[in-house]
Amino acid sequence: MISIKCAPEPRSFDSRVRQRGLSAIDELVGRNPRVGHPGRRRTKVATREADISPDAFPPFWRDALDDMLTAYQRRCAFLALYLEHATGDPSVDHMLPKSRSWEQVYEWSNYRLCAGLINARKRDLVGIIDPFSCKPGWFALEFVGFQVIRGPRAPTSRGAELDATIELLNIPECRRAREDYVVSYQQGHIRLPFLERRAPFIAYELRRQNRLRKGDR
Repeated sequence: MISIKCAPEPRSFDSRVRQRGLSAIDELVGRNPRVGHPGRRRTKVATREADISPDAFPPFWRDALDDMLTAYQRRCAFLALYLEHATGDPSVDHMLPKSRSWEQVYEWSNYRLCAGLINARKRDLVGIIDPFSCKPGWFALEFVGFQVIRGPRAPTSRGAELDATIELLNIPECRRAREDYVVSYQQGHIRLPFLERRAPFIAYELRRQNRLRKGDR
């Protein structure tokens, strides 16, 4: 994981996602919707917003995915790896889960571009490091098993969050993806500028640990 900044909210986000979502919430708790829509009115499922089941929220956040892919250069916020067009399985992750914060379900600032594999495992998990708050040196990469580990500047006060994040990032598929990039770079199949675009965390760690190829030092 590397530090990233929240991209500016797209101009169309409010009308395409937020207002449609808030209107759906109105209906789900029995209020008149603030924005009209074609078709039948949604059935009331709760008496207050906090009691709405996460599965009941219409997935309007998916309409933000194309903007997120552009804004974040198709890189997973957690893995810092490029999401391929055909096989990358990009998704919108709610940093604050839908089950815990209904107010953030349709907010751009709560969305993280995420590989589907990571999103499926994260689910309602809290107590992990937010990529938007991560600082340089909090995470490092070891080049034997290609596992993410605590970095030299990892804050001890956030040890539990760091360890929970590391567990999320070190599933076998993610370790193999890192290994593929590293081996391809070491064997000269890809160049450093390509690696910096596609896997900036790996490029950063190769540089920090003095593992760059001779011509790139």
